[in-house]
Amino acid sequence: MSGNGTTAGDDPLQTAVWRLRSRGCWSDAAALLLPDTPPAALQRASLLVERCLYTEQGWEEAEDALRTAEALAHSDDERGAAACERGYLAYASTLLAVRDRADEARAALGRAAALIPPGAPQRALLDFRRGLAAENLTSSPQAARAAYRRAHAGATAHANPLLLSFTWRHLAGLALREGELAEARHGFTESLRIREELGYLVGTAPALVSLADTETEPEASRLREEARRLFRLLGGVPTWLARQLAPLPPAAGAATA
Repeated sequence: MSGNGTTAGDDPLQTAVWRLRSRGCWSDAAALLLPDTPPAALQRASLLVERCLYTEQGWEEAEDALRTAEALAHSDDERGAAACERGYLAYASTLLAVRDRADEARAALGRAAALIPPGAPQRALLDFRRGLAAENLTSSPQAARAAYRRAHAGATAHANPLLLSFTWRHLAGLALREGELAEARHGFTESLRIREELGYLVGTAPALVSLADTETEPEASRLREEARRLFRLLGGVPTWLARQLAPLPPAAGAATA
């Protein structure tokens, strides 16, 4: 996940990219971007990396786009951002059991941390992804919580509402694991609210399912049914949500997106 869900300056290109991305049309969004500058190449790569996490497909295309972004990167900020995407792709591959690239994920995210200074706008996204790695690759919930909180503060400071929806969601997931139901419900509610306000449809069904895990009947069933409706509307994306929408409710666990 990257970007903030807004279209600064009402740039028509960025508006079109966001609308496609928010509906799970990552390939179409990437096709609008010519990878002839570092920012465009990086944004195109980030879209294709995100597609991998949500669809479990397109790995080679994402790798090609990422290599292009890495080749075009010249400043520390650009190299750091590319390393952040490299780490996220390796994380997704490991999480979804495509190929174990946990060492690569940690190394790339560490390299990004050396290049992106604390307080920089890109640092919040990096902190969030380092939290994901801590939670899901090394099973370190305390380190994950600290990273998510740094990301949450950075997303707030730099007005990144989409990232805030993710930090709220993952902090709530940790709270749910620890039995803090009220805290978890609040975080999941905030995450869902932001995603609905942004029109981030592809992330709304997962947010509904997570909130349902904190509710009692009949509200829990209503939320899951709304999630199923959106899941079908988007053609079964994100693919991993199908397991959570099975007839038997899943055990409380780490949120994926």
